[in-house]
Amino acid sequence: MKLIRILLFTLSTLPVWAQPVEGVVTYERVQYWTKINARLPFLSQEEKDRMKMTWGSSDGYKEKTVLYFNENQSKYTKNTEATGGYSWSKEEDIFYRDFANGTQKSLLAMLGKTYLLDDSLPEPHWKIMNQIKDISGHVCMLAVMDDTVRKQTIKAWFADDIPVMAGPEKFFGLPGLILEVDVNDGDAIITAIKVEMKPVTEEIKLPKKLKGKKLTNAQYESLISNHIQVSQKAYRNPYWDMRYWY
Repeated sequence: MKLIRILLFTLSTLPVWAQPVEGVVTYERVQYWTKINARLPFLSQEEKDRMKMTWGSSDGYKEKTVLYFNENQSKYTKNTEATGGYSWSKEEDIFYRDFANGTQKSLLAMLGKTYLLDDSLPEPHWKIMNQIKDISGHVCMLAVMDDTVRKQTIKAWFADDIPVMAGPEKFFGLPGLILEVDVNDGDAIITAIKVEMKPVTEEIKLPKKLKGKKLTNAQYESLISNHIQVSQKAYRNPYWDMRYWY
């Protein structure tokens, strides 16, 4: 109920849009392997220090991603235009959400396979904080959430002047567009570097054919949890085979 009251208050204070709220956000997605490895319980401090010295200032894998959104749906994927239409991966991850009907379709290339997560939208458990900052020209509020399966703390900054529930990758459900996500205090970060308000009627559509092994939300969470546990018992980094925040 608290979140609903905040949403209603936020929307009541926003200017009236002369046209539908829709557009595209370009994000820069970065993950820092030395920080991620430092959290692996099976590595010694000597091994962690050696990795940090080896990678040094070159740590931090970057890529551009893009989110198309309107008031009722969103689609997030890699920004192949930023690399001239080229992607090192043959598979393109796609996160599609239909907020009006409370459903999702996510095409996930991970663990050596392609999966299709096709189910209802899970309820996110955000806690909105009293902090603000500017991201790409938009005043954003902070929200936090704990992921108990992956043992991650998530911080999300959302723009209350763009009243949609969308966000990058698996993150959504706030009373404004999510423009930045911070996982575990800087282990991995997605930041909006460009926000454009414009029609995205064609871009937001899903491909006609989505091929992958179908999963429900429960099956997906079980798959991720088991993979992390098995990998750590075998002294392997589970995130070589999947994104850090899957």
